[in-house]
Order: sequence, then structure tokens, then C-alpha cells
Amino acid sequence: MERPLPAPAGLAADRYAGLSLAAWQKFGTLALIVLAAVLPFALSRYHVFELTMVMIYAIAVLGLNILTGYNGQISLGHGGFFAAGAYTAAILMHHYGVPYWATLPPAAVICFALGVLFGLPALRFEGPYLALVTLAMALATPQLLKYFDTWTGGQQGINLVKPMPPPALVELGLDRDRWLYYVAFVALLIAIRVAANLLHGRTGRALIAIRDQPIAAAAMGIHTARYKTLAFGTSTLFTGVAGALAAIVIGYVSPEGYSLFLSVSFLVGSAIGGIATIGGAIVGGLFIQFVPNLANDISDAAPWAIYGLAMLLFMYAMPRGVVGSLGPLIARLTQRIRAG
Repeated sequence: MERPLPAPAGLAADRYAGLSLAAWQKFGTLALIVLAAVLPFALSRYHVFELTMVMIYAIAVLGLNILTGYNGQISLGHGGFFAAGAYTAAILMHHYGVPYWATLPPAAVICFALGVLFGLPALRFEGPYLALVTLAMALATPQLLKYFDTWTGGQQGINLVKPMPPPALVELGLDRDRWLYYVAFVALLIAIRVAANLLHGRTGRALIAIRDQPIAAAAMGIHTARYKTLAFGTSTLFTGVAGALAAIVIGYVSPEGYSLFLSVSFLVGSAIGGIATIGGAIVGGLFIQFVPNLANDISDAAPWAIYGLAMLLFMYAMPRGVVGSLGPLIARLTQRIRAG
């Protein structure tokens, strides 16, 4: 009987327990999705709400990563686009009785249009000058929301009724907080898939080329203005959808909830998670949601000192963000396992 030929060394090194490295990655991703799907039933309603907000913030940070991390445009105004998406959903639900799920597409379209309109004049600015232009957006948003009080409710804001799950799921014991968790979870998965398809293709390569070598990119025939505007619009689309989801989940919008600190928090979350990564958006969402609360628990007298110290420790230990720093480390470890 003939013996089977041994597998090539490179092929054998790429397999563990009979599975390829790509298969293990897919298996790990599926395991994480399953874990996230069953997690709400092991937590209280308050903790489920916190994790829902983590996913919403992750979508917003993912949008900022597309603009800043992959295209090199710094924005301090994404809190304003977050507010635009939130108020779009709130106005449609409160004034026109639109179902909550039907408010997401209009929020996406409106915020994309605002991003494109805002991105066109911003093409004339770069670096800190662009940051100052977007800073104006963050500063003006709360005042504009108070001015158009007929639609926005002014200082009082708009109260919304949190949506209930479908009747069939209510009979199974699913409450509204866990239902909204799954709504945000599905939205996050869709956002990650769309971002991955966008950034790992031709558009992503063009954005990175413009970020790293704008002159060379233009010489190669890349339409820099078009791609920069597209990056701005796509980024604000993600952030607007996140804002709409936040309004639905919280059940309330007011101008005070969209201050400059929210825009800064998005930028901080992007840097902590990994400013040019997709997975870093989830880490950024965790940081935005939990670190300020932990800082308050540690010190009522100086919570922002604790918050700033946490930022410094993260950036000192992982200057490229959590995912940006751990990614190369895991890659080197994988290479050593292959070599061994």
C-alpha cells in the first residue's frame, strides 16, 4: 500500500489541530458573535443598556476611524453629526410617528449629505486647520439645537417612547432593553462588514495612499478631492446612524447631550482603540462608556484627573492603540509558532 505524501512544510505550519489559520480566525469570530448574542441573558437590564451604548459608540468611532485613521483628516466635530442623526430619529418619531427602524435610513442619508457638504469646503484645510473647522461644528451644534426649538424642543429636548420588541418575542420573555441590544448588535455587525469591504478594497487603498503620500497619489491618477469628500460623507453616515440608535435606546435627546466633550470622546476612543483599525472601534466604545464612570467611582473630587491619567497610561503602554499595538504582537507570535 502506498503511503500518502507528507504535506509541504509551509502548508503544515499553517494548520493547527487540522484547521488552517484562516479557519481558526473565522471560528474565533463566530464564537465571539455567539457569546455576544447570549450575553444579555446573563446580565441585568442596566448592564445590558451599558453594552448597548458601547456598541453604538463603537459605530461612531468606526466612522471616525475611516476619516482620521485611513484618510488622515482630523475631526473634532463628529459630536455634531451624532446629534444630527439623533435629532433626525427623534423628530421623525415624535412629530410624525415614524417607526424607530424606519428612522435609520433618513438619519444615514441626512448625515451623509451633511458630511459631503461640510467636507467640500474642508478640502482647503489640512491638519490642525481642519481640526479647527470641525471644532466649529461641535461648538455650534448645541446652540443651533436650542434655536430651532419648534422642531428640537429647545432646552427641554424631546422625550421618546422606547420601542417594544415584536409580540412574538415579548411572549418569549424578551424585554425592550435586550431587544434594543440586539438591534444595536446587528447594526454594529453590518457597520463592521461595510467598513471592511470598503477599506480592504480599492477605495481603502486610495484613502491610505492619500493619507500617506497625497502628491504621489494625485500623480497616480487618484482623485484626491473626490475620495476625501467620500471619506467625510461615509464617516458622518456611520456617526449619524449611531446617533439615531442612541436616541432610540436612551429615549431622550437634548442639546446638553451633544457638547464638545462628546466629539473629544470620539477622538479619544479612536486613539485608544487604534486609530487605523476596525476592531479598535469596539475598544474605543468600551473606553467611552466605562472609563468616565470608573473615574467617578474612584474619585468624586477629581474624576477628570483619573480620566486623563487613564488616557496617558493607555497611550504610553500602547502608543498605536490597543488593537494597533496588539495586532503586530499577535502576528509575530503566530510567525514564531509557524517557525517552531
